Amino acid sequence: MDEQTPQTKRILGIIPNFRAVSTSQILPPQSAKEKFITATEDSFDYSAFVLPAVLAGYSMATRATPEFHQGAAGYGRYFWHSWVDQTSENYAVEFIVPAITHEDIRYYTLGKGGFFKRTGYALSRAVVTRSDSGTSTFNFGEVVGAGAAAGISNLYYPASQRTFANTAQKWGLNVGIDAGTFVFKEFWPDINHALFHNKD
Repeated sequence: MDEQTPQTKRILGIIPNFRAVSTSQILPPQSAKEKFITATEDSFDYSAFVLPAVLAGYSMATRATPEFHQGAAGYGRYFWHSWVDQTSENYAVEFIVPAITHEDIRYYTLGKGGFFKRTGYALSRAVVTRSDSGTSTFNFGEVVGAGAAAGISNLYYPASQRTFANTAQKWGLNVGIDAGTFVFKEFWPDINHALFHNKD
């Protein structure tokens, strides 16, 4: 990939890509307010309801929480729980924990090297990130924030779901989805350029 190929603010014109930063960009540290704004954009953007809708459909199909029942009312219960899960994780991962630990919540594209090198780099960003001062640091925002969001979910799920195994599964799913998202963001400029010949 041309190192100057930029990230776009949206993927396919729909999916938010607010945290991705092009390789060549040199940016100042984010303030706590900016981190809050990013978390809010990711949570309340018009496309922020797509993933919860998909997860709600899957959860209802597999009867993940029998207490929610089926039908339109059941789907509504699955949906709002999935959306609150996503929103609480966004604020924990992108705002609350990083504001305390002074972490940069942006994803900095590697933008060079082979497929496996770039994939490994993208996956590693789930546990390694930049501090506000520009040095590498443990990604407390992702690891601790995702765990905190999984724990908070026990406040609004039925008692049968409030188990250590379920909480750990949600934690792993949160981190896994974010890691997969980093991989997609890493290669999005290449995909965008190859398919649409866009650099904007």
